[in-house]
Amino acid sequence: MILNLPKLIGHRGVKDIAPENTLQSINKAIQFKLKWIEIDVKISRDHIPFLLHDDLLDRTTSGKGFPYKLAYGEIKNLDAGSWFNPKFNQLYPPTLQEVLELCSRKHIGVNIELKPNVGKEIQNIKAINNLFKKNKFYCQYYFSSFDFFSLKLMRTIMPEAFLGFLINDLKDKKYLIKIIEDCIKLKCFSLGFNIKLINKKIIQICQENKFKVTVYSDKNIFIGEALKLWNLGVDSIFVDNPVDYKKIINNL
Repeated sequence: MILNLPKLIGHRGVKDIAPENTLQSINKAIQFKLKWIEIDVKISRDHIPFLLHDDLLDRTTSGKGFPYKLAYGEIKNLDAGSWFNPKFNQLYPPTLQEVLELCSRKHIGVNIELKPNVGKEIQNIKAINNLFKKNKFYCQYYFSSFDFFSLKLMRTIMPEAFLGFLINDLKDKKYLIKIIEDCIKLKCFSLGFNIKLINKKIIQICQENKFKVTVYSDKNIFIGEALKLWNLGVDSIFVDNPVDYKKIINNL
């Protein structure tokens, strides 16, 4: 199977428009005609994969503490929207299954970022694998992570999966070459970089080694910057607010 990434991928849905990692945020991305979205996945106490970015529930839900201490039934009752805007107080952290079913119906690709709590890496991968074994999803997807251990586990348990390694810091060129070597051995297809790191040389090295290049940022990447990145050779950009792109989305 060939995985064709679009130039724009919705970041945690479209996290500047609706509460991140909720069905509302994903539906908003679909309304903006984005063809792929990115989400963050970890597990509950009863090993249900669900959407949450942080190690703790505190920032984006009405819950407190580590999510793996709560059963998913408890997590589903949490308010995952009021922190963003009180009008979203009915939103909850959805399961990965709900998201994949929605994206299957809408023909939307999904970048599943593996975000296990420390010590829950194996359980996280096994829970996701069990979900895919029990269900048939009709959307393209790939797994990414800053955690190389999680990617290695995924390669072992789901050997045909598409994998992408995420890079937030680079010590020097030698470190990048080591990452490249490790990712070649793991048969990754993409490397994702913090926008602060990206330059023509890094893109060239990635292209020479047949990696797709994705770029993310802590803040929304506006169209002017995106055009420069695409011209440099970046394949995909994670966007928080696609309003700026409305006139060109259909041509991407």
